[in-house]
Amino acid sequence: MADIKPILEENEEQDEIITLTLDDGEEVKCNILGIFEVEEKEYIALLPLEEDEVLIYSYKENGEEISLENIETDEEFDMVSEVFYSMFDEEDFDNGEEEYEYEEYDEEE
Repeated sequence: MADIKPILEENEEQDEIITLTLDDGEEVKCNILGIFEVEEKEYIALLPLEEDEVLIYSYKENGEEISLENIETDEEFDMVSEVFYSMFDEEDFDNGEEEYEYEEYDEEE
């Protein structure tokens, strides 16, 4: 399991931004696309700034503290991705120039 430390902030466009600190200390700033539930478990969809791949993590909130965890199995990821696609129409992420890819982020690659 990766050590992902999320920090919420807002940018000048009032988008919610989350900064992930990965195992290697690298920080990745992402727009929060949405938080959604699949089989009584919450997930978060993130779009890193300057990238076009959507990241999906398991999401837990305990008061002010947020916890993100990698999705552990391909079966769970496929199920969550399918729900994500049905909830967030692809044209929501199409800016007329490029379409975004959706895949699980694996910082150990």
